Amino acid sequence: MHPLRPRHTLLCLCLVPAILAGQGSFAIPTDQPQVKRALDDIKSSNSWMLDQQLSICEIPAPDFKEQARAAEFKKRLIALGYPNTRIDTAGNVIAERAGTGNGPTVMLAGHLDTVFPEGTDVKVKRDGNKFAAPGIGDDCRGLAVVLAVAKALNEGQIQTNGKVILVGNVGEEGEGNLRGVRELLTSGYKGKIDYFISVDGLGLHVVDRAVGSKRYDVKFKGPGGHSYGAFGMPSAIHAMGRAIALISDVQVPASPKTTYTVGIVKGGTSVNSIAGDASMEVDMRSESLANLDSAEARIRRAIDAGVAAENKRWPNSPAKIAVKFDTIGIRPIGAKLQTDDSPIVRTALEASKALGAEQTPTGASSTDSNLPMSLGIPAITIGGGGKGSGAHSLTETFEETPDGYKGPQWALLIVTALAGTRASVTP
Repeated sequence: MHPLRPRHTLLCLCLVPAILAGQGSFAIPTDQPQVKRALDDIKSSNSWMLDQQLSICEIPAPDFKEQARAAEFKKRLIALGYPNTRIDTAGNVIAERAGTGNGPTVMLAGHLDTVFPEGTDVKVKRDGNKFAAPGIGDDCRGLAVVLAVAKALNEGQIQTNGKVILVGNVGEEGEGNLRGVRELLTSGYKGKIDYFISVDGLGLHVVDRAVGSKRYDVKFKGPGGHSYGAFGMPSAIHAMGRAIALISDVQVPASPKTTYTVGIVKGGTSVNSIAGDASMEVDMRSESLANLDSAEARIRRAIDAGVAAENKRWPNSPAKIAVKFDTIGIRPIGAKLQTDDSPIVRTALEASKALGAEQTPTGASSTDSNLPMSLGIPAITIGGGGKGSGAHSLTETFEETPDGYKGPQWALLIVTALAGTRASVTP
């Protein structure tokens, strides 16, 4: 696919780019001097970006407790030339860069929060070019890429036709339930964002489809009692166990991929007690809303059957087990299916090709982009370069590869392509 050549005026000023007619992507502005210099600067300052990644990772940021990391992220954006950087009511860090015209508004975001609880050791350990720390890739790398793009735009004096909004958002992980982007896109910037890009994960890949999810805390409640003296009463733990056994037999479609798991179980008070309380956390996921709803219905039936079987087992008991569902989070699926041929996706793929990538994988996942997709906003989640392993584990690693700098270069090219750039007259 060939990029669109802009139409030049007599003054040699042009807005770059317009959407490619019939080709479904935007021109990649690699032929513009300011962008070229910015790409070179990103490469030469790669050690600076790595320092940003490592140092910000050592600031704890459990979900709902991202304040310290947010304050530092704000400080760094201000130091990069964004004096009006602010923190909104949800805790998102936001910096705006005005456009020179009426072009599209592009939001670039990395998430501040991690899956790790308060008190987790987040000290980075180094072994050559490999670094280990909880959250080092997910999403300290994404935050560093946002900072690198912020630096490149200002220091490269790149003028975009549309506004660029740089964000460190809260609430991407776990029970955060996308609260950061939910606040941004349904309140603060409702109806004002044309394109959304999340940087989350490593390497060069594009998440262009949303995996929706439903998560519930299922509570089993009974009277409880002494294991010997009250024997004959139903047990909340036994009811939960029966339910889990039935859930494990549920069959789900392989395509579109649909999954489920019971991730956490709790309950009981002592070894010699009939459990009066038990709970389990259930996660269900799919690209298909119909499949997701079907899986939920079947799992709810399995839980009800497990409770009924436990109560039936003890017919002489005056007390019964009851069950209650509390919602942990529901991640939406796109309002309509976004495909590899969507303009934002084609633009990302063309940008990676411009950086020498022969093939950039696309796929589905559950990320901050779920929310904008559900609102009909074109959105992708991209990797930030480098490579690593063990995401969501205490042994998570990031490895600085020779071409790791291409992660922030890629983000810069996508942002400038979507927002449009104004070419300057040069001698």
